[in-house]
Amino acid sequence: MSSAYLVGAVVAMAAVTYFLRALPFLFFGRREPPALVAYVARYLPPVIMTILVLNSFKGLKLDRAPWGLPELASAALVAALHAWKRNALVSIIGGTALYMALIRLL
Repeated sequence: MSSAYLVGAVVAMAAVTYFLRALPFLFFGRREPPALVAYVARYLPPVIMTILVLNSFKGLKLDRAPWGLPELASAALVAALHAWKRNALVSIIGGTALYMALIRLL
């Protein structure tokens, strides 16, 4: 691939991302969003987070060592850190660090 092609692809992706981020403000900048949009905005983030959590456990092997210990311990740490600090970044970094350490040690 040529450099011009790669630069063009990056510029195109940046333009599409910018447009998609600006689109709601263009449509609903001066008026209240419809009830359906408000419903989706309220309930879609928890649904997406639930799907991501369930997806992270799809490869869990409970029938052989280490019996899912890295995944389950990391998930428990994320929940505990989030309950304690109420900071998503601290929770994610702590859980990821524990998971990476456990998969190397076990």
